Amino acid sequence: MGNGYVADTHALIWYLGADSRLGSGAKAAFDETDCTLYLPVIALAEACWLVEHNRTNIPGTRELLDAIDKDKRIVVVNMDREIVEISNGLRAVGEMHDRQIVATAQKLIRGGHAVAILTKDADISASGAAPVIW
Repeated sequence: MGNGYVADTHALIWYLGADSRLGSGAKAAFDETDCTLYLPVIALAEACWLVEHNRTNIPGTRELLDAIDKDKRIVVVNMDREIVEISNGLRAVGEMHDRQIVATAQKLIRGGHAVAILTKDADISASGAAPVIW
């Protein structure tokens, strides 16, 4: 496979919902056919919550999960102790869920994967904790 990307919640739902708020760089990354899209389980849980509360144009959580299951590029990354420990050190990223997304990227990078986070989040971008594409 080619490039690797870690999707944050809004990037994922805006891509799957064909929302115009998705950044052009993130859209180009999602459109790559030969890449790995790492999806932190916390981003998946947040996406389900947003869909359930009608904050997206995705009709329901079943449709969201089916779209994820159909896309063979998507790898759901479970949270583990290492991710929790990495996130505890990410003081520049204030929000807990965002820390876990960045920690997932850092764990992948430490494991030898070249990844960038697909996010619009200003705290994540400003932290410099991982490469960002938007």
